[in-house]
Amino acid sequence: MLKTTTALAALTAVLAAPALAGNVAEPAPEPAIVAPVAPASPNWTGFYAGGQLGYAWVDADLAGVDGDDIIGGLVLGYDFDYGNNWVVGVGLDYDWADIGLAPGVSLENVFRAKLRGGYKIGNGLLYGTGGYAWADTDNVGDDSGYFIGGGYEHMVTQNISIGGEVLYHQFDNFGTVNTDIDATTAQVRTTFRF
Repeated sequence: MLKTTTALAALTAVLAAPALAGNVAEPAPEPAIVAPVAPASPNWTGFYAGGQLGYAWVDADLAGVDGDDIIGGLVLGYDFDYGNNWVVGVGLDYDWADIGLAPGVSLENVFRAKLRGGYKIGNGLLYGTGGYAWADTDNVGDDSGYFIGGGYEHMVTQNISIGGEVLYHQFDNFGTVNTDIDATTAQVRTTFRF
């Protein structure tokens, strides 16, 4: 009987002891699910410099004085990002060309001083631009006028952007020929932002 009581006491002690299974360490918490965060829109504030290349179409009021060809050059400017999707800026462009307009006459250079303002769309900037333009030919002089247009620029890295721009230029009483000339340019550009 003593053996039975001892066996029952031992069995009760074993059954009453806490069950230990697996690791005695605290269980790791489940990872929290975090909602994805939209990437921040780039900040456009700062200086930029780069190059552009495209095509130009030039037309004058005089019959037979017109032409089209490749145009390209350098760009330099500064943008200010207001932080509320709006960006404004100033810039300078200088393009070289060799656009034959008539026998012995070609458009050689175009300079622009520009203002631009635009709206940010993700990593891009859709903008309008306008300002002062100056054009020079090889032998009938030069003239100043104005231009208007628009473009789109896209940040591909934090410091590099690519874009395209279309501009309409107007020059009245050009050089020694005293005729009105208008020109349209379509160019792609790459800039480095400081």
